[in-house]
Amino acid sequence: MRILSLNAWGGQQHAELLPFLARSGADVVCLQEVLRAPGRTPDWLLYRDGSVELQQRSNLFEEIAAVLPDHDAAFFPTSRGDLIGSDGPVGVEFGIATYVRRSLPIIGQAVAFVHGSFSPASFGHHPRPRNAHCLRLFDYAADHAVTIAHLHGLRTEDGKGDNAERDAQAAALARLIRSVWPGGERLVVCGDLNVLPGGRIFQVLGEFGLTDLVTSRGFAGTRTSLYRKPERFADYMLVTPDVRVLGFDVVRQPEVSDHCPLLLDFA
Repeated sequence: MRILSLNAWGGQQHAELLPFLARSGADVVCLQEVLRAPGRTPDWLLYRDGSVELQQRSNLFEEIAAVLPDHDAAFFPTSRGDLIGSDGPVGVEFGIATYVRRSLPIIGQAVAFVHGSFSPASFGHHPRPRNAHCLRLFDYAADHAVTIAHLHGLRTEDGKGDNAERDAQAAALARLIRSVWPGGERLVVCGDLNVLPGGRIFQVLGEFGLTDLVTSRGFAGTRTSLYRKPERFADYMLVTPDVRVLGFDVVRQPEVSDHCPLLLDFA
């Protein structure tokens, strides 16, 4: 089975992102920072937050679903706010998305907010709402189930260090995992956690027997050259000991985001 995790950055690297996902061969694709704008909207919209301006794909969720035709797609918004189009503001949903190959039935799942609650009228102030998706799949070929959880960790104004909000997020994520994962079988947790290596969230996840593959295998970070700040860690892939890793990579090329894709193959 192959799992891909990526912060899609709102599709800024759209021309590189879609072909990469189409040829990735991933059975499960876990994406953060995905947008959806039902109805007819311009392809590109402008996100503005203070001095930050980013071009965003208004219907990135559907565009990715189109290049993964053998996958079932699910979108889980955290908020809905306005982006700027040529004719004025356009309401867009922002959140996480999961794409699962149809040969892998989903036999259990849950979605929950790990920080805040759904914001229907604006993206809100930082730290903004965050959610996580946990799903349990059955692999007919291997005759076993596997549970996968992914999230987009909250962003705070004071950086990626430990604080009370991240401690509460870790506890909420643990509750969500326990609601789906029965224990005694393979578990994978991934995503843009927005924390530093050694953060307290890893102690909480360690109670499930999870070990991070990014730091334990010596990768120097998960950011591409498109990210201009010095801190290089944000994304992680954690597995329990019964996940027999055949290969794991922090993909440097092509640059499909300011985050590197994380790619896990396991038996």
